[in-house]
Amino acid sequence: MKYIEKLRNSGLRPTKQRLQICEILFETKKTFHFTINDLAIKIKDQTKNKISLATIYNTVHAFEKKGYLKQIPINSSQTYFDTNTTEHHHFYDLKEEKLIDLENCDVGPINIKKKIDGKKIKSVEVLVKLGD
Repeated sequence: MKYIEKLRNSGLRPTKQRLQICEILFETKKTFHFTINDLAIKIKDQTKNKISLATIYNTVHAFEKKGYLKQIPINSSQTYFDTNTTEHHHFYDLKEEKLIDLENCDVGPINIKKKIDGKKIKSVEVLVKLGD
């Protein structure tokens, strides 16, 4: 199967459950945003199998660490993941708790004036929170 190498590169054994997680994450035509709980529901709906939250959590975090997924922290208690790992910006709808891609061309130049000794800016990504 095509995801065995991706799992092994992430330090994971290619079990049946992890292969199903890969199919949900990487078989969709459109990239998508999700929380661990969102993904658990999607897996259950699409596969009719219940995969433990721990397996989903560990798989997602291993993929994120390897660069196959991008982590987007919204606040201290809410984290989303994105299957689009390129540098890009987001809208976050506070009411619907939904993350929406915002194209780089929709954001003007960003000028960071402060520097931190010994640190280099890796990327600049804007998170725009939307309310009513």
